[in-house]
Amino acid sequence: MKKIVRVIMAKPGLDGHDRGIKILARAFRDAGMEVIYLGLRQTPPMIVNAAVQEDADVIAISSLNNAHMAVFPKIMKLMKEKGIGDRLLTGGGIIPEKDMIQLNNIGVGKLFGPGTPVQSTVDYIFDWVKENRQD
Repeated sequence: MKKIVRVIMAKPGLDGHDRGIKILARAFRDAGMEVIYLGLRQTPPMIVNAAVQEDADVIAISSLNNAHMAVFPKIMKLMKEKGIGDRLLTGGGIIPEKDMIQLNNIGVGKLFGPGTPVQSTVDYIFDWVKENRQD
């Protein structure tokens, strides 16, 4: 039986641009994932606590406000503290390539920029979960 992939999706900080994450949430759901969209103005503790409560396989963050170098490391730290450091933290937005590399080096998964085909993100999550989270 195929595992249901649980994804927590959120917009941290004061970033109010949520059209893209809503499109992705619908696409993930339509692909068969269980999506919990937390909405706007989430803090790292709120996001990680929701991931723990929902036993999420993936946390997906949308960052369009240049706070990615603060938010992603904080979420990674909290994930490890809460015992879910083995889950995927991924996301996308306006993130320069050099920052993507730094974030990947601390354990953040693949990050996606503007114009990425939606199917690429869906495939990445399913592939990651198949390789890392199958029971």
